[in-house]
Amino acid sequence: MKFHRRTFIKRVGIGAAGLGLVSSFPGCLTRRNFAYGSLPRSTPEEQGVSSAGILAFLDTAAKCPNELHSFMMVRHGHVIAEGWWTPYRPGANHMLYSLSKSFTSTAVGFAVAEGRLTVDDPVVSFFPDKLPSGVSDHLAALRVKHLLTMSVGHAKDSTPRIVGHEDWVKAFLDLQIENPPGSVFLYNSGATYMLSAIVQKVSGQKTIDYLRPRLFDPLEIHGMAWETCPHGINTGGWGLAVQSEALASFGQLYLQKGNWEGRQLLPAAWVREATTFKIQQPAGPGEDLAALKKTSPWHQGYCYQFWRCPHNAFRGDGAFGQFSIVMPDQDAVVVITSESPDMKADMDMVWDHLLPAMSDAALRADSRTEGELRHRLGSLALPLPKSQAASPTAERISGKSFQIGRNDAGVRSVSFQFPRNGCTFTLTDGKGRYAVRCGLGQWVDGECNMPGTPPKITVGSLRPCKIAASASWKDENTLEMIWRYYETPHHDTVTCHFQDNSVTVGFMNSIPQPQHKETRPVLRGQA
Repeated sequence: MKFHRRTFIKRVGIGAAGLGLVSSFPGCLTRRNFAYGSLPRSTPEEQGVSSAGILAFLDTAAKCPNELHSFMMVRHGHVIAEGWWTPYRPGANHMLYSLSKSFTSTAVGFAVAEGRLTVDDPVVSFFPDKLPSGVSDHLAALRVKHLLTMSVGHAKDSTPRIVGHEDWVKAFLDLQIENPPGSVFLYNSGATYMLSAIVQKVSGQKTIDYLRPRLFDPLEIHGMAWETCPHGINTGGWGLAVQSEALASFGQLYLQKGNWEGRQLLPAAWVREATTFKIQQPAGPGEDLAALKKTSPWHQGYCYQFWRCPHNAFRGDGAFGQFSIVMPDQDAVVVITSESPDMKADMDMVWDHLLPAMSDAALRADSRTEGELRHRLGSLALPLPKSQAASPTAERISGKSFQIGRNDAGVRSVSFQFPRNGCTFTLTDGKGRYAVRCGLGQWVDGECNMPGTPPKITVGSLRPCKIAASASWKDENTLEMIWRYYETPHHDTVTCHFQDNSVTVGFMNSIPQPQHKETRPVLRGQA
């Protein structure tokens, strides 16, 4: 089972539609890494982990079709391995997709601890002014705990049915609830949005602002961003973006049962309640639940917006492979961000290589293998497109504008400039001009505000988006640009073919699902 558990991301392909277009491995550090977080650094062997096992994990990652963007491993509270695949980097946020849900659950935990609500409170009690004219028995029976455990009772995920409305809360409450709340699990991102709306209702603050002094500041998490609905409520079930180390610290807080540097931020009782088995995910048509319990990461039980894992672990996870995996028995946390068509493969690499690499006691230092691991982690990079060095076409078209024929995206023209070692692509539509600067054979950083960028599968916008772009000549008349939106899992491939005085521009997003085919039109223009 890959992504089909998330019905909402199959249906809400809004961001991908239209023309939208340093790693480090310090040795043994006891001081804080103030640049990106508060976790101390150490070597794998000092914390009882084999460097060879981590290398095996990286070897497998390099061979599989999944594209990793960052990896961190924490053991006994120390970061022992960390790497980012260039152009991804430690100081950048990364879109979490549904891993956002675990942060929303945490906000609920704080609100419960402060007496602002209980998990047994009726959902209708928070929104008396948004209720339908007739409150059904099932809606009246809906409690906060049913939102937390994805057991609302809906027959279908509410998300695609509410995001087309101006008022998502009212739209959610208007939906029919076919089954008794608490009776059946159904992955339902709209339920998490409602949790965010409840947190804002009882606190008077957006979820991100409510969490700031309670979670983000103590863990030294800064610069985070969270998308909102039209009424200014954080989306809850998706839309949060934080740095990789924030995910490591977040997992470490839960590993430490809510304690951080001697201070109990989140009650240990809540951590236990939020991360233990609450409801069993059902088998799909023709599937055997007993078999799924042995093989499927999504049939180990669901908690309060966390997933149970094999080996007594639990995790927060998001589409395309965003993970914070907490392993209490091993006193370890593993963080992965990626664009993975098969999320199970990411988790299997953890169980196959990192889990057996851990020992109860410190290991003998292995300077050769540790050095190899340092080098590997320090040189991780996504491949640049292969190309010929240059093309005479560049000089011929540089500075020219191509008028684009009628198209559904409303694009009027594109133009190209070829300064030394670079290329600038400019697109003009009825609302403005948007330029993307690319390096030739290298990444060049910038910002992109082109309508619809970056490609994504959820509703919401955090723009302009940061971009690393590279261009290459595939042949004398074909220019290919790779636009990596390095605060998301995704990128665009833009192919421009020149013939005489004409150009054809094609777009292809990287979202690895057949349900999200490229919808942007091919642009055809004349100089």
